[in-house]
Amino acid sequence: MTPGPAARVEVPDSNHQRDSLRAAKRPVTCSSVRAATTALVLAVSACGRGTGAPGSDAAPPGAVASKALPYVPPSTSAAVEMPMRPLSFAPIAKATDRAVVLINTVGDKGEASALSGRKRKHTLKGLGTGFIIESDGLILTNNHVIDGADVVAVKLTDGRNFSARVIGRDAKTDLAVLRIAATDLPTIQLGDSDAIEVGDWVVAIGNPFGLDHTVSAGIVSAKGRTSADVPILADGYFDFIQTDASINPGNSGGPLLNMKGQVVGINTAIRGDGQGIGFAIPMNMIREVLPLLLRDGKITRSAIGLSIRDIREVPIDERVQSKWVDEAGKALTYGAVVATVLRGGPGEKAGVVINDVIVAFDGQPVRREVDLRWQASIRGVGKTVVLALVRQGKTVDVKVTLAELPTAPRAPGPAR
Repeated sequence: MTPGPAARVEVPDSNHQRDSLRAAKRPVTCSSVRAATTALVLAVSACGRGTGAPGSDAAPPGAVASKALPYVPPSTSAAVEMPMRPLSFAPIAKATDRAVVLINTVGDKGEASALSGRKRKHTLKGLGTGFIIESDGLILTNNHVIDGADVVAVKLTDGRNFSARVIGRDAKTDLAVLRIAATDLPTIQLGDSDAIEVGDWVVAIGNPFGLDHTVSAGIVSAKGRTSADVPILADGYFDFIQTDASINPGNSGGPLLNMKGQVVGINTAIRGDGQGIGFAIPMNMIREVLPLLLRDGKITRSAIGLSIRDIREVPIDERVQSKWVDEAGKALTYGAVVATVLRGGPGEKAGVVINDVIVAFDGQPVRREVDLRWQASIRGVGKTVVLALVRQGKTVDVKVTLAELPTAPRAPGPAR
């Protein structure tokens, strides 16, 4: 089978063309959904008789015999009871829109001329969205919105403009924290992204293509989308919420809201090869790194010194053969398989070996490979944690003291 084309993800590139108005100006049509009422006319004959004379079972001349309805077997599943669709999202928009801001950026980029070789500066402008989380001017947005910018300006709903200062940023989670010199500002409450479920209603507010304070609504289409699903940054830490709420260039950094008007995600990316496929960073991930960004302005990541793969990628028979099984002898359905061990790294010093399966990190289950990468990266350099391993069908606990994750990737050598 010939593989299809790689998915194209629309995010502003490293040339500071963040969420700029680069889309071709072609007509866009929107169709509205109109409610239609269908009247069902049922012909009911008394006591099973036709429409002939009273007391007669004979059908009138020219009548067509009715067909029997198809048999429908009784359902054994319970009916699903659910609340009605919201009549309006206006209360959510009114309660939160004042805390959503428009971000404009300006930056210079030097490029060498292909003919003369001389460097020429190009002024690049970008726009995006952010939202206020503290009344003294603390704002959350995407890192790619302000990346490469020399000037970051914030516009509030009341028309006031402020120069913003970057407090902290992290490319690998695509988060940035800004501050403006203002007080008594409206804020948005932060919600619990783990509490939302696939199918829940969500609302997005942002500035698509400069159309400020645009509100759109949709549902949570999926959860747990990783960099394999959204190829933005190969070594990034992503656990995206997927939504069909309309997200476009300019929406980046804006809030994704639940029905309580709480932020459950930051709108970040869209799939360029599809429609209604947007992605938001979950709020609970942001909660874990926000204190680090406020304290240090960056994230210094910790590491175990391993490369791993998701056990679900391994065929079940191979898992059993490798004794990657639980106490009942069944193949493990969760965990991260150790593929290589960095020579001299924390994992090797603790006794971790190739083909160990890490099923828990300091008491937290490792459901997927990305769970382990994330937890190990933010626990902290010098912290000691307990890894629960499955080795040859037995559970083994080892203590590991985390080291700093190298900024430049090194090729892990095999353990001795």
